[in-house]
Amino acid sequence: MTRRRQSDDLAAKVRFLSDPQAYPIAPKHVEARETHMSWVFLTDERVYKLKKPVKRTFLDFSTVARRKFFCEEELRLNRRLAPETYLQAVPLYRSSSGTFSLASGGRIVDWLVEMRRLPQADMLDERIPDGRVGRGDVERIARLLAGFYACREPERACAGAYLRHLVEEHRLNRSILARSDPALAEMAAGPLDAVERLLARLRPEIFERIAADVVVEGHGDLRPEHVCLSHPPQIIDCLEFNRAMRIIDPYDEVNYLGMESEMLGAPWIRPMLSAALGKRHGYYPSADLLALYGAFRALLRARLCIVHLMEKPVRHPEKWRPLAVRYIEQAEHELSSRSPEDRKSTRRREGV
Repeated sequence: MTRRRQSDDLAAKVRFLSDPQAYPIAPKHVEARETHMSWVFLTDERVYKLKKPVKRTFLDFSTVARRKFFCEEELRLNRRLAPETYLQAVPLYRSSSGTFSLASGGRIVDWLVEMRRLPQADMLDERIPDGRVGRGDVERIARLLAGFYACREPERACAGAYLRHLVEEHRLNRSILARSDPALAEMAAGPLDAVERLLARLRPEIFERIAADVVVEGHGDLRPEHVCLSHPPQIIDCLEFNRAMRIIDPYDEVNYLGMESEMLGAPWIRPMLSAALGKRHGYYPSADLLALYGAFRALLRARLCIVHLMEKPVRHPEKWRPLAVRYIEQAEHELSSRSPEDRKSTRRREGV
């Protein structure tokens, strides 16, 4: 199928799924939201996700069979942390006359993930700015995550992919941030250099953690907008499309959630998450390694902001550059958060 035909076909599916009459029990309203790789349709009580027919170096949704497979993977993986949210994969049919239907009949032309709709007001990224997060809320999330990582099998055999992922993604961070406007590129240069030095110096520690069976298959995109403070809490939207991106040090993952929470105004969440993980697992990383993890993730988020600005057309153009600046500033903060003794030790080892 040509790209133009794929685009027209996707547009027709989006129009159909945006109509309340498309659904077996018609909702009062359907809100369609476009993301980087999907269209999401929010009804009164359900959410339906349609994957775009795209192929990238890190994912392949280019055929109906591949989209079905990854819908099923999304269900399987997300049920680990959100078993009450992820319901089923739903086929989308098309009749010989070209009419779409979610009821049986015709040829299956796509697949959707059906989810229960979570209350937006209970998402962590909504609760933090409103001051509606307490220690009990974070303790519930911390226990859920600590238990989750404890149940994961160690990934020693393929955990080398974790270090390769850090190195390759850092290379992409540098490449794309260097292509942004001169002021932003200059701002990012120092943190990028510091992360590169830390990656080189801390390779032995990362390998030690792999050998100690610390690295597991985690969530892959653990951010406040994916955490619902319901009872029980639900953590959604893991990276289903690329397993290598889910192979991770749990401290890297909870540090990422803590960093994003700090950027929203709740710096106290990060130490609570880390302490709960340490109590269950031990194997604390060094302060330098935590600084590397935080700065790397912040620069990765800055890079993704710039990628959004490269899209045609750009969605929400006013949003991305200021957000990229905030993430670069956060990377600087992560690198400066090490103790003076840590930084002096780093400079001595790097010959600075």
